Amino acid sequence: MKAIISAKNAPGAIGPYSQAVCGEGKLVFVSGQLPVNPERGAMPEEISAQAEQSLKNVENILKAAGSGMDSVVKTTVFLSDMNNFAEMNAVYSRFFSEGNYPARSAVQVARLPKDALVEIEAIALA
Repeated sequence: MKAIISAKNAPGAIGPYSQAVCGEGKLVFVSGQLPVNPERGAMPEEISAQAEQSLKNVENILKAAGSGMDSVVKTTVFLSDMNNFAEMNAVYSRFFSEGNYPARSAVQVARLPKDALVEIEAIALA
């Protein structure tokens, strides 16, 4: 059985998908989060601010699922330009405890929805 997770303090889905899905009460799968501020519906311009907003959105969705950033086991970071990796990584490191970093992939993609610079998805323990 799966449970659909919907957090009011994260931007809603812009397509036919859920913010997150919890499977059998063991794992939470958070869809890729764009850096959209849910209160304003806007994205910051700079990569560091975009990375922070994307991670805040992931964090808020995990909280709605009864989980948290300390339970993340895997992330995938999509970047529109790999030259932004170092700035994204500096922000990313603040959201996870040293020694408890999740597994991660980071890839450059041709384009992201809404022309975002970054999108981040996560898998966490429920």
